[in-house]
Amino acid sequence: MSVADLRSKLPEYAKDLKLNLDAVLSEPGAPGLNMAQIAMVALGSAYASRFKPLTEAIAAFAAEHATPEQLTAAKGSAAIMGMNNIYYRFQHLVSHPEYETIPAKLRMNVIAGYKGDAKNDFELVSLAVSAVNGCGLCIDSHDRVLREGGIGVQAIQSAVRIASVIHAVAVVLEQADAAG
Repeated sequence: MSVADLRSKLPEYAKDLKLNLDAVLSEPGAPGLNMAQIAMVALGSAYASRFKPLTEAIAAFAAEHATPEQLTAAKGSAAIMGMNNIYYRFQHLVSHPEYETIPAKLRMNVIAGYKGDAKNDFELVSLAVSAVNGCGLCIDSHDRVLREGGIGVQAIQSAVRIASVIHAVAVVLEQADAAG
């Protein structure tokens, strides 16, 4: 199934999502990002949103715009953020400050595997996935790393816009499937 097929399955009450989906998956609709970055952010966001038909459609879209290495990075980011977002959201929300002094003891080698532009791309996906997963501590961290890496706020905002639309589409389509 393609993104266009899924878009056509969105109910009329989600017309804005139809319009936004087309927009954010294009360079004019995602200022500051190139098509490979858009594809990576969309793929990571789809994985985080956990709706298989959307993930498959976005994976096909992403394969047209990003290299296999970039696609692997997007999936790796979604995987590691799935773990980190839970751990660091707990650390941020728990009222006992001692948790901040205890090492996480979680392997995160994938994060260190990227340098330069590839690191910025990985961080864009990590920020988007962290937004989907609702981890404020991770959002702050990735935003800071991106800005220090020379990524502008408009590109960062575009990544989060993509994440928000992908997640909303996943929620609506999952509910539509459940309703029959």
